[in-house]
Amino acid sequence: MGKRKKYDYEFRLQCVEAVLKGQGSITSIAKENGIDRANLRLWLKFYEAYGESGLKTRAKRHYDLSFKLSILKVIEQERLSLREACARFNIGSESVIIHWRRVYESEGKAGLVPKSKGRPATMKLPIKRKAKSPTRPLTREEELLKENEYLKAENELLKKLQALVQADKKQKPS
Repeated sequence: MGKRKKYDYEFRLQCVEAVLKGQGSITSIAKENGIDRANLRLWLKFYEAYGESGLKTRAKRHYDLSFKLSILKVIEQERLSLREACARFNIGSESVIIHWRRVYESEGKAGLVPKSKGRPATMKLPIKRKAKSPTRPLTREEELLKENEYLKAENELLKKLQALVQADKKQKPS
């Protein structure tokens, strides 16, 4: 599958106007300009429904759940083609509707709910941190407990460092 080619607004308008002025059929104008007939037909539908603004490229749009469901329902009830549905509801590509249909058939309504994109706003810290001590001054007993805790941690760190040095000496005999 090749890369999708994008056509600028002026080119689309020129092709549509050529068809409307009777300078050739959809097939002949599509062939002359090296585009697919289906694209030209879709451009014509958009032009007929929305005028020149219908040919302008649309930024990525986000549709809510109710809109997606209503479009799928109308397509089913009125037996609309994908091209007609795109033109009627101003959706840029038929593939969008095809995707909605597949997701709805496999996951139901839950699959059509818009999902947030990107990294979560806040990350959870793996270690719970102690709350800051109150601003009141520490009692003598609390100071001693804090110092004792610090010395125990320092002692553990030194023991681990000494064990690493011993292990390193055993691995590299001099």
